[in-house]
Amino acid sequence: MLRSSKYFIVLISLLMTQAAYSQSLNVAPQFPTLMLPQKIDENADNNTQPLPFTAFPEVPLIAEDTLILKAKLIDGGPDIEQGLTWRIFSPDPAEDGRLPLIATLSGGSGHFSLPDGRYLIHVAYGRAGATKRITLRGELREEEMILDAGGLKLNAELPDNGELIKSQLSFSIYNAEDDGSETDKNLILPNVKPETIIRLNAGRYHIVSNYGSANAIIRADAHVDAGKLTELVIQHSAAQITLKLVREKGGEALADTSWSVLNGSGDIVRETVGAYNSLVLTDGDYVAIAKNKDRIYQLDFKVESGKNVELEVVATTENEASSESDAD
Repeated sequence: MLRSSKYFIVLISLLMTQAAYSQSLNVAPQFPTLMLPQKIDENADNNTQPLPFTAFPEVPLIAEDTLILKAKLIDGGPDIEQGLTWRIFSPDPAEDGRLPLIATLSGGSGHFSLPDGRYLIHVAYGRAGATKRITLRGELREEEMILDAGGLKLNAELPDNGELIKSQLSFSIYNAEDDGSETDKNLILPNVKPETIIRLNAGRYHIVSNYGSANAIIRADAHVDAGKLTELVIQHSAAQITLKLVREKGGEALADTSWSVLNGSGDIVRETVGAYNSLVLTDGDYVAIAKNKDRIYQLDFKVESGKNVELEVVATTENEASSESDAD
């Protein structure tokens, strides 16, 4: 009975050693199925019996880096230390036609441990990117990716330092290398806020600047040079106009009012429903038509760049529009 106890103590000691060994290598311990030792015949000639567990599994050593990736804006420039996204793909498409993603990493330079084989490397820096195919053959390899990229900073202004409302300003960036058309295919980035630096590959780009959501739209082209920041300032000539229908001057705005704003050519610029109609319009002459219940009123007004104003349409007989005019 004393020998059985000794065997059991040895078994527990070995299992605890295996668990500690696995933990130091950051791998899950693999415990065998425990079996209680059989009763030993004290009178047997040979009392040596094998311990009831298997040998320790072979634990591989931690792999060393086999691929180090770095990126630069231009050849000979400094390494980019942050803002990069590395993606490593298999070059062989899967059943769905897509390239399987093997590894990804965000930050600066990338360190990877990969088996020998062929890979497709892609690095993104904002909207700029570069791709390279490589083959690993059992030795450490360092790759340097040249993005050939720069930055684009967009802003807008009004003539004579007019008051421009930055929250109403946005930009869309299109690829102009092909046909430069404003299609979803060529769209690179919509709704860019002013003074935001966008990282792009060197080349020509088509910019659309929207001041508000009506007709204050300006288009321009820009060229981004590698390793440089390009700043483009677009000039608008517009102002924000707020319209309200009131029973008397200085009165409260009437709710449930239907609004139509027409330009000097009679084209509808904006239609909306509400007590207030606030919109940004380019310089020029306009007509505001307000319909409340069964009555229709109108106001002719002029927009001057940078002069943001609130206009009242007074619900009087003088401002009431005829049904024939509304039909036209």
